[in-house]
Order: sequence, then structure tokens, then C-alpha cells
Amino acid sequence: MSNTTRLTTAQAIVKFLDNQYVSMDGVETKFVEGFFTIFGHGIAVGLGEALDTNPGGLKVMQGRNEQGMCHVAIAFAKQNCRKRIIACASSVGPGAANMVTACATATVNNIPLLVFPADTFASRQPDPVLQQLEQSSSLAVSTNDAFKPVCKYWDRITRPEQVMTALISAMRVLTDPAETGACCIALPQDVEGESYDFPTYFFEKRVHRITRPVAVEEELEDIAAIIAGAKKPLVIVGGGVRYSGAGEVVESFCQEFGIPFGETQAGKSACKSSHPMCLGGIGVTGTYASNHIAKDADVVIAIGSRMSDFTTSSKRLYQHEGVKFVTINNCRFHAYKMDAVKAVGDAKVTVQALGAKLRARGWKSAYTNEITEAKAVWAKEMERLGSIEYTGDDFDPIIKARDPRTVPEYVKLTGGKITQTAALAAIRRVIDADATIITAGGSLPSCMQRMWTTDKRGGYHAEYGYSCMGYEVAATLGVKFAEPDNEVYCVVGDSSFQMLHSEIMTIQQEKKKVNILIFDNCGFGCINNLEMNHGIGSLATEFRYTDGKKPTGDLIPVDYAKIGEGYGLKSYTCRTIAELEAALEDAKKQTVACLFDLKVIPKTMTDGYESWWNVGLADVSEKESVRKAWEGVKEGRDEARKY
Repeated sequence: MSNTTRLTTAQAIVKFLDNQYVSMDGVETKFVEGFFTIFGHGIAVGLGEALDTNPGGLKVMQGRNEQGMCHVAIAFAKQNCRKRIIACASSVGPGAANMVTACATATVNNIPLLVFPADTFASRQPDPVLQQLEQSSSLAVSTNDAFKPVCKYWDRITRPEQVMTALISAMRVLTDPAETGACCIALPQDVEGESYDFPTYFFEKRVHRITRPVAVEEELEDIAAIIAGAKKPLVIVGGGVRYSGAGEVVESFCQEFGIPFGETQAGKSACKSSHPMCLGGIGVTGTYASNHIAKDADVVIAIGSRMSDFTTSSKRLYQHEGVKFVTINNCRFHAYKMDAVKAVGDAKVTVQALGAKLRARGWKSAYTNEITEAKAVWAKEMERLGSIEYTGDDFDPIIKARDPRTVPEYVKLTGGKITQTAALAAIRRVIDADATIITAGGSLPSCMQRMWTTDKRGGYHAEYGYSCMGYEVAATLGVKFAEPDNEVYCVVGDSSFQMLHSEIMTIQQEKKKVNILIFDNCGFGCINNLEMNHGIGSLATEFRYTDGKKPTGDLIPVDYAKIGEGYGLKSYTCRTIAELEAALEDAKKQTVACLFDLKVIPKTMTDGYESWWNVGLADVSEKESVRKAWEGVKEGRDEARKY
């Protein structure tokens, strides 16, 4: 029998995690950076004791909101291409429940997130403990059962020795590119402090290899045969290209065979925006260039994409009568989507192998000037979007469906004369080329996927798989941890900022220089557009005083710069593009985190470009406007693929 070390369950967790490494392409990386935690009573004296007594090489960081600290960890893992993580721990009950949303965010985006929510007592002696959820149908149920549907691995440790297989299983999932997501290991409070004679070999250094499996020969032949029969194929660059580090390979592949590519939110910045085959974002929030070319594509080659409704315009975008779909994905589940002919494997090596087969066939696409023409049209539109200015009482914003009071009222109330598209163009002009920009929910990801350009690989960081509002501020800290020497910016709507900005205090505590740009348009602008474009009134989406039933009164101004000042940030109020550009330049000189309060005129975001989105609109209504909108929804559904 080997030597043993007597440790508590919590001490064993800390010691084990401190010795986990990943290896990819011969480069070895320490996998677990540390712990983010909010020490409630269920975790403070168990896991807390272990981290206080001997954290080893793990950092211990204090969060402010459990969801927020998990967002930091997700952003950190994403920016590290899933090769480094920060574990998160919470108390039992509400602290644990706060992490459920973040776990769903991680799982949807295929980002590794390891959480340790405290649980009730395994002995049940003190039941019901403080913050315990009691279910009369089963005493075994706790808040932590809510993690099961949103995690890729779930476990509950009721005996100390169980932690060994639980942790190894969690590592299996966390380091598997095809299956990674959130992993939850629930820790009953008494078991955290119970000890066991663990075999010392359990704590030896483990190196988890992230490999590059190439698709099997038969699948490569299948997809090569389909592409070789294409005249106007189109590549979709998904997040899998980014995490595989396959951007250069995909660029070379597209250049050699004359194939244009569009980008998903997760895939954007895996390839350079300046590449001649790059058409920009694709789908519901895509560019004219991407969506115009997509309509006539006879073969769609999706590399590392989940093929969500935004990427496919709810399966209506690809209109060629005989269009075929090819997928390259390391996850068989995603590879099967759109009735595709699949090649299951790592993006980088599989694209290389596919290139060899197409090269042997002497194949090339039949595009002539379609790509350059589409890009030229979009370049002109980009110029127009970036130059839109407020012109006074006659100003007509991009989005036509609106409350006629809103724009003049907003300008009078705030003095803001910034348009959203011009602001994004200005930010791109002023900030450094190697800066990283972050976005998530609302209208900003739509504008950003269309308008943002960068040649920095990984320079565009979007959480749009779950479109989790409140991600942005916390994510700046996670990205800054990953890229301490680069400037990090987030663009966040006022609604999303209001939902979750508590990690500003953690940013200050960690002394990290980040930049938070708040686009204040007094409301949930994206959803206001959605409802009004479908015949519904401006209902509960603008920030207006209520009449007791509905928010129908005046707009409510908020001074976000004062919020930043209260936390000790360097804050700026920007009402014009000139003020924004000056603030961005000044912020480069600062050593503390900066907050920008941009007074952005409502309805000045981008609109759709030859795309459609299927929404669940009422098919009967008393309102003529809704009935008319329903006809458009029905038309789109009739034209879309059924699966």
C-alpha cells in the first residue's frame, strides 16, 4: 500500500487542484489559477480553512456577487483558450443559486468552469440549516440540484474519499474540447471538514493532454467530395477555430481555394478582419457582405460552430435551392446539425487534411468578382455608419419603430448627441490595435459583430451563446487577468450595467486597469426594437416613470460617471464624439480603472442586413400592427428549413 496523507476533504481539493496541468502542442500550462469565492457560512470554515492554511500556488480572490465572480472566471478561461481556469466557491443556498446562471453561460459557450457550492449537512443532524431549501418530497434535494441541467458534470460529496473520483471526472470534462462546460461539485458542510487518509499518488502532478484528433479518412472523403462539387461555397468560422488556434490555417485554406468566410460571435477575431476573404459577421447580426454571399452559397462549410439561430438566421439565410452543409467540429453533437455531412475532429488538423484532398483534386471555387463587390458595398456602409451625426430636431435615426417622444426627450434631458454607430467607429479609431474588446447582451453585440474589426487574434471577446446581460463588467477583470499587459475594454449597455456591475469593487481590489464604456440610451434598446418592430407598443423597455400600471412617464436619467467615481474609478461623461475621443486618449495615461458614461441617442444602433429572426409572435391579435408583423414572421417560417 502506498503512503497516505491525512487531509480534510477541502484540503484535498486544494492540494489536488494545485497540481493539475494541461499540455497542448507540447506546451504545458498550469490549469488552475486559483479560487474566486464569497465566504458565506457554508464554505468559510471548510474550504476557507484549507485555502487559509495552505493554498499552495493558488490565488484566493474575493468576489462581490457569485454570478459576477463566475463571469470573471469564464472570461479568464475563454481568453486563455480554455487552458487555464479559476475555480469558484460559494455558500449554501442563495450564494449557490447565484452561480447557476453562470454555469449555464459556461456550458452553452463550451467554456470550462469549475464550481464548488456548499451544501447542507450530509449527517442532517442540524437540519434545517441556515439557507437550506427544504423540499417535503425529498430531504436529499438541495439548491445544488438546480445545477444538474446546466452543467456537463455534477456531483455531491457525501464521504471524503468520494472527492478523488469526483475531481478526476471533473478534470476529464473540463479539459475535453468536445465536452467542456460547467462542472459542479457540491460540498456538504460537515464533509468539507471531515478527514481521510488519501493516497499520496492522488496529489502527484497530472498533465491532461489536449489533443488534435483529425477526422477519419472516410469522413474527410465525404466532405471533400461535396466541396469539390461546389461552385460558390462559404466558410463559417466558429468558436472552435479560435480555441483550436486554427485561424491562420483557415485563412490559408480560404485564400488557396478562393472561399469567403463569415464569422460567428465566438469565432470573430480567430481570423484577421483584414483578410481578403473575410466578410465579417454572419447571420441575424451579420454584415451585408456575409449575408449577401450566403444567400447564393451552394455549400456551407461550418468550422467549429454550434450553428445557432443567429448564425443561420433561424435556418432561413441559405437560400440556394440545392445548398448542402458540411461541418468540421470536434463535438459530434454539433457536427450533426443542419443535416450536415460531418467530419469530427480538431479544426486545425482537419482543415489541413481537407486542404490536401482538395489540392489533389485541383479544385477551386468559381467566384469571380462577387466577393470584392460585396466587401466594397459593406465598406461604404461602414463609412456611413461611422459618420452618422445628430442634426437637431430633424434628426432621423436608423431604427424607425419608436415612441416619437424618445429621441428629442433624451437629447434635451441628457445633452447627449452621440450615435451608437459613430461611437463604435470612434472607439475603434482611438484605442490600441492590440487592445481586447468585450461585449455580451443587448444591441451592442449586433453592432459589434457587424462593425468591429481587429487583426489581433482573440481581440474580440463576445459572450453571445447565452447572451447573458451583466457579463461585461466582470469579464473585463477576467480578460485583464489573462492579458495583464494589454488594454481591455468592455462596451456595455445601461441595462446590462444595471443588472450586474458589482465586480467593479473586485477590479479595484485587484488593482487592475480596465476600461468600462457604458452606452446609456435610457432603456433596453434592443428589446424595445424587437417589440416595436413586431407591432407591439413601447412596453416596459424604456426607463420611464410609471403611472402605476405601465412605465409611460418621463425618461429617468442616470449619472453613471458618479457611480464610477464612488468606487474610485477615473470617470468621464461623454456627450459628443469629440468628448469621447478625448476621454479615450486621456484614459490611456491612467493607471486606475476607467469608466465612460456615453450619452447615446436611442435608436441609433445598426439594423438588419438581409437577415431574419424567428420569434414567437402572436398569430392572432386585436392590433392591426401585430397582425401585419405576423405575416412577415409566417413568410420567414415558410422559407426557412424545417430542421
